[in-house]
Amino acid sequence: MIESTAKNIVVTSNLRKGDSVAVMGGAHALELLEEISLECYRNGAIPMMVVTSDRYAKRVYSEIPASTLALEPKGLIGMAKASDMLISVEDFEDPSIRQRFPREKLQARQKANLPLNKLLTDPKTGKKWLYAGWPTPSAAKMWDVPYREFEEIVLGGMSVPPQTLMQIGKRINRKLAKAAWVHAWDSKGTDIRLKIKGRFRNIDDGIISQADYDIGDRGANLPAGEVFIAPHETVGDGTLYCPITQDRMSDRIVRDVLLEFRNGVLDLKRTRASKNLSALRSSFKECEKVDRIRFKPTRTRNVAELGIGFNPRIKKATGYILTDEKITGTIHVAFGLNKGYGGNSNSTMHWDFVTAPGINLDAEDDAGRTTSILENGRFI
Repeated sequence: MIESTAKNIVVTSNLRKGDSVAVMGGAHALELLEEISLECYRNGAIPMMVVTSDRYAKRVYSEIPASTLALEPKGLIGMAKASDMLISVEDFEDPSIRQRFPREKLQARQKANLPLNKLLTDPKTGKKWLYAGWPTPSAAKMWDVPYREFEEIVLGGMSVPPQTLMQIGKRINRKLAKAAWVHAWDSKGTDIRLKIKGRFRNIDDGIISQADYDIGDRGANLPAGEVFIAPHETVGDGTLYCPITQDRMSDRIVRDVLLEFRNGVLDLKRTRASKNLSALRSSFKECEKVDRIRFKPTRTRNVAELGIGFNPRIKKATGYILTDEKITGTIHVAFGLNKGYGGNSNSTMHWDFVTAPGINLDAEDDAGRTTSILENGRFI
């Protein structure tokens, strides 16, 4: 399993001979990191490994002051600049440890990493990057799912051939070809309209192709399996129900989220959740505070992405956004950054909210004609 996963990751990376590759991740995935590095060598690329651990991270966030964590990580930035590709595997064996890190220190580290984020997201000069999931018993416990089931979600999802994902993605893409608007609704509270006219439709098949690179889409996630679009950022209205998600700052589980947006802008005051609502609101406010200084216009709460999940091996929501957004029969809407795949917004925020399975989705052309894409979560 480790060898095949490493091969999938390197195939996705689409490396060239002589490429410099930074391979990063947690010590719990050391065998995988080693196999990825060896596979890079086998393909003529030159890897460099960077390894962290839960124990080290806990001590950093316990012992090191926020003022130090806010300093720019020049060595890491220098490594990224010298690399042609950055491959990241999950840092933490137990991702729940982040929930206990002081929020002010997480904010400090986020600000320190802004130059690094720019390196990865700039559509003209950005580096190629890949983020891969990796299952552990501790992560399964955090997501409240049996380990074998979680392993099937992550590794099963990663095992779907790119050719299969591309075939499914192309079928969805054809139905969107003449769409000016999309309308999604369900019985849970979702009812949204977004404008997508003239925006590029990205098919996530798990490969960073040259065509992807040329349009500025430099990154990939594994598991893959979605069609995603940057909708018009200042247009679109509605409400969206997301049964479970993960706070972007603290990793706390947020449940039963009901979002409302008007003219493309999320209304935080009208946002509801049954668990950890304050964490959700704080994350948007904290990112918006940074964005007001760094970016004009400020787009922290503007719609950034419409995604349609279609990975056939991923069928259950856990709160792990990396896999939830690929669930067949769901859509997701993100807010914040979309500069790297056809949009106009820069932000320190990018947060995907995935609907419950069973969504209905129509595409509508300029003449008002509709094409059904999903009916009660089933592709038409």
